[in-house]
Amino acid sequence: MKKRTKIIILAVMVVLLGVTGYLNIALNNSAQDVPTQTTTASYFASYREDRESRRDQELLYYQAIAESPDSTAEAVQAANEARQALIEQMDTELVVEGLIKGLGFNDCVITMSTSNVNVLVDADTLTEAEVTQIVDVVQEHLGTDLKNIKIIPVE
Repeated sequence: MKKRTKIIILAVMVVLLGVTGYLNIALNNSAQDVPTQTTTASYFASYREDRESRRDQELLYYQAIAESPDSTAEAVQAANEARQALIEQMDTELVVEGLIKGLGFNDCVITMSTSNVNVLVDADTLTEAEVTQIVDVVQEHLGTDLKNIKIIPVE
């Protein structure tokens, strides 16, 4: 019964995540039907809002596993570790984004995977000196190899 309950809980969480993704796409498409002027500021704000929404869902998922009376000790530990890792990643992203903005850019967002870092910067073009500054910040705080860093100017 315990295993079946866990499977049901996980299935429900996956379905909820799918519904959230569908609603997000549907609402974004309906919002795009209204003619508006897209700016880089709205791009960065929209990206952060989507990222925060997705992270909130992930945190709720981990919390549901950790608080479920049917979860095993291993599942609770794994959920707590994953939740802590996600919180640490969020903190690191916030720090690095703040440091890059401190270099004089209006805005930026970063995305991280296990080995790659993408830096999207609010700029038409980037000079070699600006790219070097961004790479230095990313390498110092994330320890990422130069070949795994991608810097993208967003107009």
